[in-house]
Amino acid sequence: MQLKIMMPKKKHLSAGRAPLILFLCQMISALEVPLDPKLLEDLVQPPTITQQSPKDYIIDPRENIVIQCEAKGKPPPSFSWTRNGTHFDIDKDPLVTMKSGSGTLTVNIMSEGKAETYEGVYQCTARNERGAAISNNIVIRPSRSPLWTKEKLERITLRNGQSLVLPCRPPVGLPPPIIFWMDNSFQRLPQSERVSQGLNGDLYFSNVLPEDTREDYICYARFNHTQTIQQKQPISVKVISVDELNDTIAANLSDTEFYGAKSHRERPPTFLTPEGNASRKEELRGNVLSLECIAEGLPTPIIYWIKEDGTLPINRTFYRNFKKTLQIVQVTEADSGNYQCIAKNALGAIHHIISVTVKAAPYWIIAPQNLVLSPGEDGTLICRANGNPKPRISWLLNGVLIEIAPDDPSRKIDGDTIIFSNVQERSSAVYQCNASNEYGYLLANAFVNVLAEPPRIFTSADTLYQVIANRPALLDCAFFGSPLPTIEWFKGAKGSALREDIYVLHENGTLEIPVAQKDSTGTYTCVARNKLGMAKNDIHLEIKDPTRIIKQPEYAVVQRGSTVSFECIVKHDHTLIPTVTWLKDHGELPSDGRFTVDKDHLVVADVSDDDGGTYTCVANTTLDSVSASAVLSVVDVPNPPFDLELTDQLDRSVQLSWTPGDDNNSPITKFIIEYEDAMHEPGLWHHQTEVPGAQTTAQLKLSPYVNYSFRVMAVNSLGRSLPSEASEQYLTKAAEPDKNPTAVEGLGSEPDNLVITWKPLNGFESNGPGLQYKVSWRQKDGDDEWTSMVVADVSKYIVSGTPTFVPYLIKVQALNDAGFAPEPAVVLGHSGEDLPMVAPGNVHVNVVNSTLAEVRWDPVPLKSIRGHLQGYRIYYWKAQSSSTRNRRHIEKKILTFQGSKTHGMLPGLEPFSHYTLNVRVVNGKGEGPASPDRVFNTPEGVPSAPSSLKIVNPTLDSLTLEWEPPSHPNGILTEYTLKYQPINSTHELGPLVDLKIPANKTRWTLKNLNFSTRYKFYFYAQTVAGSGSQITEEAITTMDEGKMAMASRQVDIATQGWFIGLMCAVALLILILLIVCFIRRNKGGKYPVKEKEDAHADPEIQPMKEDDGTFGEYSDAEDHKPLKKGSRTPSDRTVKKEDSDDSLVDYGEGVNGQFNEDGSFIGQYSGKKEKEPAEGNESSEAPSPVNAMNSFV
Repeated sequence: MQLKIMMPKKKHLSAGRAPLILFLCQMISALEVPLDPKLLEDLVQPPTITQQSPKDYIIDPRENIVIQCEAKGKPPPSFSWTRNGTHFDIDKDPLVTMKSGSGTLTVNIMSEGKAETYEGVYQCTARNERGAAISNNIVIRPSRSPLWTKEKLERITLRNGQSLVLPCRPPVGLPPPIIFWMDNSFQRLPQSERVSQGLNGDLYFSNVLPEDTREDYICYARFNHTQTIQQKQPISVKVISVDELNDTIAANLSDTEFYGAKSHRERPPTFLTPEGNASRKEELRGNVLSLECIAEGLPTPIIYWIKEDGTLPINRTFYRNFKKTLQIVQVTEADSGNYQCIAKNALGAIHHIISVTVKAAPYWIIAPQNLVLSPGEDGTLICRANGNPKPRISWLLNGVLIEIAPDDPSRKIDGDTIIFSNVQERSSAVYQCNASNEYGYLLANAFVNVLAEPPRIFTSADTLYQVIANRPALLDCAFFGSPLPTIEWFKGAKGSALREDIYVLHENGTLEIPVAQKDSTGTYTCVARNKLGMAKNDIHLEIKDPTRIIKQPEYAVVQRGSTVSFECIVKHDHTLIPTVTWLKDHGELPSDGRFTVDKDHLVVADVSDDDGGTYTCVANTTLDSVSASAVLSVVDVPNPPFDLELTDQLDRSVQLSWTPGDDNNSPITKFIIEYEDAMHEPGLWHHQTEVPGAQTTAQLKLSPYVNYSFRVMAVNSLGRSLPSEASEQYLTKAAEPDKNPTAVEGLGSEPDNLVITWKPLNGFESNGPGLQYKVSWRQKDGDDEWTSMVVADVSKYIVSGTPTFVPYLIKVQALNDAGFAPEPAVVLGHSGEDLPMVAPGNVHVNVVNSTLAEVRWDPVPLKSIRGHLQGYRIYYWKAQSSSTRNRRHIEKKILTFQGSKTHGMLPGLEPFSHYTLNVRVVNGKGEGPASPDRVFNTPEGVPSAPSSLKIVNPTLDSLTLEWEPPSHPNGILTEYTLKYQPINSTHELGPLVDLKIPANKTRWTLKNLNFSTRYKFYFYAQTVAGSGSQITEEAITTMDEGKMAMASRQVDIATQGWFIGLMCAVALLILILLIVCFIRRNKGGKYPVKEKEDAHADPEIQPMKEDDGTFGEYSDAEDHKPLKKGSRTPSDRTVKKEDSDDSLVDYGEGVNGQFNEDGSFIGQYSGKKEKEPAEGNESSEAPSPVNAMNSFV
């Protein structure tokens, strides 16, 4: 089970009267009788008034009178009443009855009798054997709502601008009525700074206007207690102006017939209320202070308020009645002082000072409290009150002045304090404290009850408390005893008393563990002791893990119609069962099928605008509750604007205004305005302008002769709204065109004409009906006048009979029925072109290399071009081959050089070829005549690789090579070069052999080769220009049968134990050598390999050392890591290309070689172009285990 205990308030001592309070503090807090039913059955207690009617009790005379008086005590008290200070014998009045077990009186005046008969001051007394408690003096008065006295009211006539006060003077009622002014239709009369109602109910006019004339100014008084409204006779007011009266009527009227004699002219303010320059106001503490100033004047005065020598309290000051009334609520003595109201208009200002004094009816500082003591103990009753003037304190004993009450030696009176010492059971009584001054009184009952009781504990035995870890634990031990028992707490069966440095021991017996931990679990014992006995009780405490939300829902912004999911994962104590509830805006989720709740999620489908808000996941257990919230914002494109309105309609502009639609939770960033021209392009909307999202009007520029309609679209971060409804149509007046056609050009289509074209104006740009164009032209270099022609709404005009390619000045001007457009700009054009008449001269060719030549020529005179120079065009073709001398036609190639260039380069030529070319000039019409042909030859180049290379007829010591010549010899072949080298089983390359073969050969046999050895071949052709690209191939000589037998014997030896041991020793030695090499490699340095080739050239350019055929010194340019002599690849079988031109990358498709079943490479040496490898002992893997053994031996 779970029990919640409110922490008791700790008591604090004031500085004043400290010695007395410290002396008696034990008694003040000594005994408080718990409201336990079993205890109350046994304990006697003096009476206590629990309910009574208000001091000033205004009753409704139409209902029975009920005067309340309820009290408690043990034994139950009896009740009696006094009326106007004398005993009220209830039994003698048949209309008065008293409620059973209560002192409440009921006077039945509804059957007979009058309420006025029972007016008076009533007081109730509740008495038992321990004392008597009395109620306040209850003043009974019936409410009154009298009628207005009859009076004859004459019409009030006054001039425009005069001031006026309409008196109300309501009848005196109980309580006072609420005043308001209305007309015959029960409509409240409008009030303003000029016309307003005063606090006394009168209606004040600072100045009257003709519209104030009416026959039904009626003052109403509402009596809320009786729910009645009384009405004054209507007042008639007539406001006239002297200007409305003719001289005759004005002469017959005297000033005395007008209400007042003030002029209607403007005047400075004067106060209508209060009168004079100063007044006084008194108010009671705690009430509402209301200060009023109403002034007349013309123009209407404005009222201001200030407090002299102080400021108005900010949170308690309010202005009413158009600032004519200043109110300060909960007024205090500090609000006393001088308040100044200032009335001001354009002609002057006046002020009035109100001196405010705040008095105070008595109010409690310390009210006397009930005192429960045990025999022989000491105690005190304190009755301390304040007020203005300071109240007088008097004491009563059981309703009788203490001065005439029986003496008690244990009691001593010290002003507002009664001191008790060594009390006995006869000291039990009820004391009354009365604090009074001229503004009211306070009456309080406090009993002294002397009891002798052993300790009792009311908390149920073996109560189990369950508390969440790291929270306070409050273990209850409700007790009672007289004298006041002492309380001790113990933990466990043999535990010592708990100390207050770790625990908090409250005066009501509660034990507080400020921060409960898991080790706080256990059994606690509460022990209560006084001199009459001892009581104890066991309490059990369990500490639970807190409930936590480890995955909280997160803020979400979704578009209308989409689906959103909130996650809420809860972790809790395993002994507690949580319930997870989802709330929306702190209320239940809507009963809608779109909301789905499962174990950890809330899913909202088809989200609507109403779904936006705060969603809260609440996890409850029997001990705690945690929650986490997330906000869902439902957004969408804005709703379309509406209420489009056109204002300020001018010839060239109009103002468009609109009302924005809902932004759907995403602020509108801008509005897009579009227009439709219903006259020229109906149904087609064009962009007009854009304005910021905070703007709802736009000044739009218009064009003449357009039938405009506008629409507006709103834009936010999600997109654009639907268009608004179209605005009303607005047709602008026609006007001359504002602009002329654009893109004006003059180009001839024939040698003897000039075609003038332009981009015509559209209907929107025409500005009026009858759109035409005035086309004008003349020769640029002549003295001719402008020739003009007005044409219809077209985009072209052709001038015939012009000389060839002559510059013309051209202009095109728009016009319509309203007039001409502004003077157009003049553009330069030319009449038609003709083909050039002259070919370029002095053409010569400079051959740069075997594939590139430079051509130069002299420019053609401009006059002979007869058009716009486009450039020069070179035609060239390969006429014959220098190697075959066979003439054959080659397709001509063309290169065009823009502008006035007089030279150009011919790339991509074939080496050792015969070329012919000519040059022509080009204009807008076409090409001119060709220049005389020029012939040139390209020199020889290096040949391409041989077309093929095959190795046929392998024997034990020979291989035959067959090949086809290069497909592109690029010259005369001088010879072939063949290079080859063996490859052993560890992929090391052997010595490189270089062989020259005559150019007329296509077959060659190599002899004296090693048997069963793989060779790699490099083959290329040569011209006088150099060596061409190489082609590579690999082949293997055949195996000797004798060697095969030897290998078989070696296999037999390999099965012997001594041979196996020898091989292990050799392997160990090799391993040691490898380690040494690895260490040397990590240290870096130079080591013998093939000498580094300059610029990574092939072996032909940098051969081996001739003296010993070994590799030269080589230092790795990047890593400086050593390589073993003859090593073909590092451990990963790769060599970076930048480290050596002889890597395997140059010989095959990739870095790592692949092998087939017989040990040969797959695709590694497949005839691709490759660089020649460095000379060494490299070879491919041996083709068989026997070869591997031979290589090892």
